[in-house]
Amino acid sequence: MSLEQRLIQANLVSPEQIREAVDRQRREGGSLAENLVATGAVDAETVAKLGDIAPQPVHAIADTGLSAPFLMTLVLKHMHAHGAETATQLAELTMLPTPVVGAILKLVRDRKLTDTLGSESGSLTSDLRYALTAAGRDWVLQARQQSEYVGPAPVPLDVYAAQVDRQRIGYDHADAAAISGSLAHLVFPPALVAQLGPAVNSGRAILLYGEPGNGKTSVALALSDSFKQTIFVPHAIEVDGQVIKVFDRSVHQPVDDPAEGEAGARVRIRASDRDRRWVRCRRPSAVVGGELTLDMLDLSFNIAARYYEAPLQVKATGGVFVIDDFGRQIAPPQKILNRWILPLENEVDFLTLHTGKKFPIPFDGLVIFSTNLRPSEIMDAAMLRRIPYNFRIGAPSEEEYRTIFERVCAANDLAFDPAVLDLLRERVYAPQGRALARFHPRAIVEHVIARCRFEGREPALDPELVLEAAGHLYAPD
Repeated sequence: MSLEQRLIQANLVSPEQIREAVDRQRREGGSLAENLVATGAVDAETVAKLGDIAPQPVHAIADTGLSAPFLMTLVLKHMHAHGAETATQLAELTMLPTPVVGAILKLVRDRKLTDTLGSESGSLTSDLRYALTAAGRDWVLQARQQSEYVGPAPVPLDVYAAQVDRQRIGYDHADAAAISGSLAHLVFPPALVAQLGPAVNSGRAILLYGEPGNGKTSVALALSDSFKQTIFVPHAIEVDGQVIKVFDRSVHQPVDDPAEGEAGARVRIRASDRDRRWVRCRRPSAVVGGELTLDMLDLSFNIAARYYEAPLQVKATGGVFVIDDFGRQIAPPQKILNRWILPLENEVDFLTLHTGKKFPIPFDGLVIFSTNLRPSEIMDAAMLRRIPYNFRIGAPSEEEYRTIFERVCAANDLAFDPAVLDLLRERVYAPQGRALARFHPRAIVEHVIARCRFEGREPALDPELVLEAAGHLYAPD
């Protein structure tokens, strides 16, 4: 259910107010949530609460959305793989509540798949110890021929889709202060913040283009820090009995549930108050560059383990997905863009299992294309229409270049000498017809420091070393 549907269902806004907010969104940009607040239809706190809903806790087997045989198999595989004997141990491994695991253990015991060994404490049923019977081991061996997955219980696809809809990136709001803060470590014209703001809050695709070395990738990654709401990411999802791993520590950054009274905390959420199959995380950010192939945008089936790894764009759901060095991939850019037409238009993607089953999966996130090529060289007008925001990230002004140089020197405990800028202008940029670039100060300083350390002397912006370092900025023609 979308944000507007939830607001209408809760009698918080009328369809007319939704239409008014949508009209304003078309004129001014930004997210629907932002425009609902701007038109006075609803307050920001109400929108935030509706856009940040923790998964409901699981109290019974039926609440998991998974079949009893699936759960029985998962529990038995954990017993076989990890030697887990108690409901408490299995609850930690499956991320299911202990009473639910106890109910699953009753099912496997009734089928003579486990034996009861006794109680660790002698009193608590949850501490009863269980062991696999011969029939239980046979069950596990047969199940492992179908899938070797042994991890947290997955969530069904429909449950995943509903949660993605509740925490869409369009429901978050990155104001000017947030965007300025995320870009504070970079040096760009103040006008860029005003231009990026509506684009970021729209949740629509963005194109950053311009000469290499001027911070396109840095801007793209910094924008992910503009979002403050946390989202919930499942350890895995289940589709047609198949398991797809989603949670990835290289992409997802877990955060503790907010405690009552903390800044930004609206509701105290304990582990027992929500479904532990989900991990509370910052909105993710993922980057893929020249190594991108079309196969990487589809499910990856592990033939040995017989389960799937979600593609990177699924792992980035609810966050920022950066396609860097666009146009330099092995696959032609037109083919990659054609792969994205439907997701960008309809916010839904389609993936295929090795069984041939094709299924829809939510596509939500801020997609940023970054390229050093001219946009007209890699996409036609039809595709540019599907990327409504595009920004040229150009060379720095002389004032910006100086600021960058000063910051780099300060970060490396190196004394900044303004004469260096005059030297570079007169001996490098002007005579060679070279343009300033934002990466130059860092490259020059790193070369100077490396040379000084090699010679065993204190690093300093010696003119000779600076010119030598500048000679490494460009390869000979």
